[in-house]
Amino acid sequence: MNDEAVRERLRSVTDPDLGDDIVSLGLVNAVDVDEDAGTVRISLALGAPYSPSETEIASDVREALSDTGYEVDLTARIPSEVDADEDVLPGVENVIAVASGKGGVGKSTVAVNLAAGLSELGARVGLFDADVYGPNVPRMVGADEAPQATGEDTIIPPEKYGVKLMSMAFLVGEDDPVIWRGPMVHQLLTQLVEDVEWGDLDYLVLDLPPGTGDTQLTVLQTLPLTGAVIVTTPQDVAVDDARKGLEMFGKHDTNVLGIVENMASFRCPDCGSTHDIFGAGGGEAFAAENDLPFLGSIPLDPSVRDGGDGGEPIVFDDGDTADAFRVTTETTADMAGVVRRREASRRNASAGRPPQE
Repeated sequence: MNDEAVRERLRSVTDPDLGDDIVSLGLVNAVDVDEDAGTVRISLALGAPYSPSETEIASDVREALSDTGYEVDLTARIPSEVDADEDVLPGVENVIAVASGKGGVGKSTVAVNLAAGLSELGARVGLFDADVYGPNVPRMVGADEAPQATGEDTIIPPEKYGVKLMSMAFLVGEDDPVIWRGPMVHQLLTQLVEDVEWGDLDYLVLDLPPGTGDTQLTVLQTLPLTGAVIVTTPQDVAVDDARKGLEMFGKHDTNVLGIVENMASFRCPDCGSTHDIFGAGGGEAFAAENDLPFLGSIPLDPSVRDGGDGGEPIVFDDGDTADAFRVTTETTADMAGVVRRREASRRNASAGRPPQE
């Protein structure tokens, strides 16, 4: 078997989101047939580790070669377009910002459970609490350990639930208000990004403050975002503000991975009936109106509050609400993969590289 025979078999593997085979899409980086070892080594342009869709693609590749008698050795890599000396987050594959147009919609809850859910899947995850004026992520994950400084004046972030953490809450007193102007916020965020030793991460989740102010602008101008997740409740007022957030990301050419509808419904534990306290379907309709993926619907559940106050993300629990967060996590990872694979495919096409190279 030679390289071309392997590629011909790989033409039977279809990307479920991009709608063509992985060879035609330019998602096969390299093929090496080692006759002596009886191994076929394949490098794929996959960029969202542990996403269900990319796991399926890898499984289909193995299946396409299952009857050849060769062992299949798969690796995944999407080359960065950024020079190594200009990369502000070397080693971080995907940066996902969690945003909302207004406060009170559960944005931090979604960010925490997204990070914890990705970690539960097996991914290497960091969580950056960039909500400098209201940092509460450490409480929501029960993180008591403070960051450690190194001799080189860098910061080693603490870990909880397998997630590396950084937050303004680690740097100020528990009850101290943060009263800073925009330039100070910009300087702090830039320093935290550059000085924290994140190491190799599959995903860095950013919990942005609500609205469209200085912090969001700093993040958009500084960090290489894979995309943003916009959180809203079903009610019209929240959706109106979410629309402003969508416009902000659009003006800065930032991919929006999709919409999460939080506090979607409340199931009464006494009578078992469901009540739409904040309305119904607003987030899903907003996603459809703007041709965006709908990442998931999260019920209004007292156990979410208990988990946040108690430092135990509900995504680790059993039940409908935990399942809803897991679905949202997997769908978000899938959408990050779509963005990365689409960019890789377009880059190969624009460079004029035929798929077999």
